[in-house]
Amino acid sequence: MTDSSPNTTIAPMLSVRRGIEAVAFYKKAFGATELFKIEHGGSVVAELTMHGAKFWVADESPAHQNFSPETLNGSTARFVLVVSDPVAVHAQAVAAGATQIWPVRNENGWFIGRVVDPFGHHWEIGKPNGPGVGE
Repeated sequence: MTDSSPNTTIAPMLSVRRGIEAVAFYKKAFGATELFKIEHGGSVVAELTMHGAKFWVADESPAHQNFSPETLNGSTARFVLVVSDPVAVHAQAVAAGATQIWPVRNENGWFIGRVVDPFGHHWEIGKPNGPGVGE
């Protein structure tokens, strides 16, 4: 008998203020595309993808215990975005409005940099080191 259940996946949902702006930022900063979006009363819930890596963006909802980093004055998670060209993606994110925490550099077996997006989420953008990586 073949198991027909779907593969297990985890797709983070980023709680933000100004969700419509956030969706536009992730499209510009990371080349994300929309898979699904509902807008209602100025709020949004959207599913996005970056080359098959899915994530969700939604306006915060304190009634549902969903708080943005702006409300928490910090974030409870950060995201590791593994890409083939960390320098280009890091620069694209900064050009789109992210703030550099540290530039892309060789560190602990990774070629990696870190930014914080305009909504308070931290992104480490990089790839594991290999021969010639980051040189």
